[in-house]
Amino acid sequence: MKRPERLVLATNNPKKLNELRRILGSAGLDVEVLGLRDVARYPEPDETERTFEGNAFLKATAAARETGLVALADDSGLEVDELGGMPGVRSARWAGPAQDDEDNNALLLAQLDGVPRERRSARFVCALAMVSPDGERRVWHGTMHGHIADAPEGEGGFGYDPLFVPAGMTVTSAELTPDEKDSISHRGIAVRKFVDYLVELS
Repeated sequence: MKRPERLVLATNNPKKLNELRRILGSAGLDVEVLGLRDVARYPEPDETERTFEGNAFLKATAAARETGLVALADDSGLEVDELGGMPGVRSARWAGPAQDDEDNNALLLAQLDGVPRERRSARFVCALAMVSPDGERRVWHGTMHGHIADAPEGEGGFGYDPLFVPAGMTVTSAELTPDEKDSISHRGIAVRKFVDYLVELS
């Protein structure tokens, strides 16, 4: 595959788009990144798989088929050891399909109420899938370890960032600058692996 001049990231989340654009830009790659709001609308697939990788490929395959562009899609989530690895693939819908990040965070805190610090270990995981119109398929993974705080802190990031304290730190992901978060985040790790792949293409 030749290095694409344009690609589509199968998301409506502007923060995920900005993250990919930042990392591509810092690598000096002139690749235009579109989001789903930049292309003709199509029925997005339901995330029915039981793994992050499976759901990422569902979304990337649909985007490549519908747009004719190289498509990327990530599926990411939080795994909490005390909850047996949940919320996992249900992270975005943990409090119910009609709920938001604040509701998800409130439910998680309620489920960990009274659980001591040494049992609040968790990790963010990401699977970043790429599908090209000619059928090439690749996937990259990233993991960020840490623990769940007792209360939300910080205004940055999204999702569970206000509750997640990365390993070796005393602040939450939501208290980090975008560049600081990119350098250690699960999605940042996976995206940099993808960027390394692009750099090798002519």
